[in-house]
Amino acid sequence: MTTGRSEKRRPRATIHLRVNGEEHPVSFDSYKTLLEILREDLGLFGTKHGCELGECGACAVLLDGEPVLSCLVLGVECDGREVTTVEGLARDGRLHPLQEAFADLGATQCGYCTPGILVTAHALLERVPHPDREQLREALSGNLCRCTGYHQIYEAVEKAMRGGETRRSEPEAER
Repeated sequence: MTTGRSEKRRPRATIHLRVNGEEHPVSFDSYKTLLEILREDLGLFGTKHGCELGECGACAVLLDGEPVLSCLVLGVECDGREVTTVEGLARDGRLHPLQEAFADLGATQCGYCTPGILVTAHALLERVPHPDREQLREALSGNLCRCTGYHQIYEAVEKAMRGGETRRSEPEAER
């Protein structure tokens, strides 16, 4: 049943994104954020809806190699740009060393924050191959985790940085 009023159409945008190495022409309502496009239009659910205010880091992705909070980036700003999500870290069916280290060391508990932390840590290691603990803390300071307390997260990033070697603390090494 129609009401006689003309239905308002929302303005649509069409852009071309390169997501995880694949080209995607995407048409969407122009108010959508990159987060919404990734999840709703491209079916990439690794990037999480968190606070949607840019405070938790759960939605972090790489935009042209730099970490951004996808809930704060309008989709229309991304035409012709490269996006890497957590799904894009794995290659040829193998987990990225960061993903392996997180699994090996139990650096996740509920896992909700993990995708944002992984892409943010990946960007840091691309920029600074051997960061110290303070650089790591600073880089991940925008990613909130309510479960792990960060110690295992830092250890997992450091393990990946060392090529999978686990550094043992002195008491463990003596056993």
